[in-house]
Amino acid sequence: MSGFEVEQVDSVPTPPKARVETAAETFERKRDYLDGFLKQQPQGTSSGEPGGETYEAVVAALKDIYDPEIPVNIYDLGLIYGVDVTADGHAVITMTLTTPHCPVAESMPAEVELRVGAVPGVGSAEVNLVWDPAWDPSKMSDEARLEMGML
Repeated sequence: MSGFEVEQVDSVPTPPKARVETAAETFERKRDYLDGFLKQQPQGTSSGEPGGETYEAVVAALKDIYDPEIPVNIYDLGLIYGVDVTADGHAVITMTLTTPHCPVAESMPAEVELRVGAVPGVGSAEVNLVWDPAWDPSKMSDEARLEMGML
């Protein structure tokens, strides 16, 4: 023989049948889930998160800074790649410029740091100037495109 044992049995226990929900049971389960979902209260937004008071104040400050060559603020122009505000009020702005040869390459990051640092709730501000990914007009908001006559 080849190493297999064969056992003779008279019967095998019948496996349990699958339980099938009725349409009413399925509806009731879904309704309970929906009721629980709708009763949930919104979680509090931290001041430094999008929608939070400090975060939105930082974005508003960025929208007050205009590119001297283009009549659009730097936020809507798409020069701001990231806004991070920690719980202890440290703001980090990641930004770029339209070109490395931009005439405000030296002064713009300092202005951003100064304006963001003046926002109530921000203890310190840091600006990271990056060139990758490079800025291009596709990063502009619809409002900026409209202002520039590109829409």
